[in-house]
Amino acid sequence: MPALVLLGAQWGDEGKGKATDLLGGSVDYVVRYQGGNNAGHTVVVGDQKYALHLLPSGILSPGCTPVIGNGVVVDPAVLLSELSGLNDRGVDTSKLLLSGNAHLITPYHTTVDKVTERFLGKRKIGTTGRGIGPTYADKINRVGIRVQDLYDESILEQKVEAALDFKNQILAKLYNRRAIESGKIVEELLAYAEQIKPYVADTTLILNNAIDEGKVVLFEGGQGTLLDVDHGTYPFVTSSNPTAGGACTGAGVGPTKINRVIGILKAYTTRVGAGPFPTELFDKDGEALRTIGGERGVTTGRDRRCGWFDAVIARYATRVNGLTDFFLTKLDVLTGWEQIPVCVAYEIDGKRVEELPYSQSDFHHAKPIYEMLPGWSEDITKAKTFSDLPKNAQAYVKALEEMSGAPISAIGVGPGRTETIEINSFLS
Repeated sequence: MPALVLLGAQWGDEGKGKATDLLGGSVDYVVRYQGGNNAGHTVVVGDQKYALHLLPSGILSPGCTPVIGNGVVVDPAVLLSELSGLNDRGVDTSKLLLSGNAHLITPYHTTVDKVTERFLGKRKIGTTGRGIGPTYADKINRVGIRVQDLYDESILEQKVEAALDFKNQILAKLYNRRAIESGKIVEELLAYAEQIKPYVADTTLILNNAIDEGKVVLFEGGQGTLLDVDHGTYPFVTSSNPTAGGACTGAGVGPTKINRVIGILKAYTTRVGAGPFPTELFDKDGEALRTIGGERGVTTGRDRRCGWFDAVIARYATRVNGLTDFFLTKLDVLTGWEQIPVCVAYEIDGKRVEELPYSQSDFHHAKPIYEMLPGWSEDITKAKTFSDLPKNAQAYVKALEEMSGAPISAIGVGPGRTETIEINSFLS
């Protein structure tokens, strides 16, 4: 049985939650391997809508064990709040596993995040202000606080004091903010210790054993390929690796155990936050995509920037992730356009470029070269098979598949859990 990676092939918000939830009933473990509560997934089950930020989408599937891996940064207050909200709605969260090696987001991380972003002014990155970046920075600087540190008060006190020695200097002398008392931070963190203790486990051991036993394990990335700190539109990126390689380091599973890598593609393109976006629309079409697609960030509440499908980005995602399949989402949103533009290449300094430029400056100045594809007006939300789609919708999907470099194995034709056309099984 396979171990699969499921990730965003654009700038995030492609509908990974729907795809993960669709597979969740057939898999044994769903693993978040990077990011934190800056990633949001909306999952619709029947007439119920669930907004998940930190928890794996598989938590909504009764037979599935959800896992928060070592590569995730965890705000304990957010974790407990999200668990409580699901429990109140009758969702069983008792099977959740949390890596003892995951790093904790503390109040001083969110403080540093917010004051730094304000200080940058026009040069701001567009972070969510939830402390994600500063927590990953502490992890790399070896002054981070891990989940396991909650269970050794002496070590916790030492680590918090060490982390605040430098941060308080910056807060007071650069940002004119009051120093943070380490004792209060320690007290707050210890208050969470017993509440999250039932979930803490050696998740790396559990996941490797599960794969060896033939269990199906699904690794779920937050954000998207173009927000990867190494392979995205730096510096307008997240602080971790949502690309496929991040699943190995963020969950402690070797690459030889991964069978398939599935990229989630929206039938158009969206982005939240600052940074280059070649196909972005500022007209009535952009507003229509935003309105029909309900394009508002699950976590941030910000309107998403909208544009036409970008095949250059899709090809890049195929390359850097080694994608074996695509899951195309929100095809139904495009119903009603007579013609649908698709970006097939860029014009940069008068030259046609068909691959994503490695230079930030070149990408910033890239102008989309469009190919027009015929649209459709028929309602596709009831389609159960590929042949049920209008001919022009079928042609659109086939064109995107050819341009993107990997087969499209599933298509989302509506927001509901069952409104999906499966062409090839991801679990075969």
